[in-house]
Amino acid sequence: MSGIQGGGLVWSRSGRLGVWAAFAVVFVPVILAPLAVVVLAAFAGSWNGVLPGSLTGRHLEQALSGEQLASLSVSVQTGLLSGLTAVAVGGWAAVAVRGAPPALRRLTDAVLHLPIAVSSVVIGLGLLVAFGTSPLLAGTMGMVVIAHVVLVLAFAHSTVSAALDRLDPAYALVAGSLGATPARVLWRIRLPLLTPALSAAGSLSIALSMGEVGATIMVYPASWRTLPVSVFALTDRGRVFLAAAETLVLLAATLLLLLALGRMRTRAAK
Repeated sequence: MSGIQGGGLVWSRSGRLGVWAAFAVVFVPVILAPLAVVVLAAFAGSWNGVLPGSLTGRHLEQALSGEQLASLSVSVQTGLLSGLTAVAVGGWAAVAVRGAPPALRRLTDAVLHLPIAVSSVVIGLGLLVAFGTSPLLAGTMGMVVIAHVVLVLAFAHSTVSAALDRLDPAYALVAGSLGATPARVLWRIRLPLLTPALSAAGSLSIALSMGEVGATIMVYPASWRTLPVSVFALTDRGRVFLAAAETLVLLAATLLLLLALGRMRTRAAK
């Protein structure tokens, strides 16, 4: 009886208002206010009071031209390359260990999640020590892509693993009983059913890669500087307004990529 009464409090009008009020208390100062400040700073000509003294689009123009536009292109390319690679490797690992003993599955999960248990700077330092003198990787975009793949691989693997847990095994069993080889079952049954999860894993991996800065600073060459690194460098030099404009461009580019992948995921689900 008490459980029913407790549920009634949540679904009552006062309960809903309380939930929304608690959400607003957290959402407004933690998420909405910083975003609003970034947007205002991106268009601020000067800021000496509570609000900007004047508005201008000059910073946004600079963020979409020259080296800043090149950094945006690098971020998009890095996000796509690392995201797709992480989905391919993480998805393959999830499928490969599906029928393995529980101990091996737990070991695989632990190894893949180890990079996110430490600071991304540590990952960058490790790659720099391991491959900093390699003639194939040192001073190339490959170092940046590898760093991003290592950092987002765990999320792609976990997304596909969760989808496999919910997948009905009857389809694969029926196909196998009708003579389909394991490779054909994987290609014609499991992968199509996993397409929405693979798309979701790709969206998450790309979004995380687009905002990664810690490991990137350790390994990036001058010819392959991502937009978050440019934002960090501009902020360090005191050019806050241009850094805010670049942040706004980065958010918009990430949102457009995620919307495109979301449409693909919707079509795949249908």
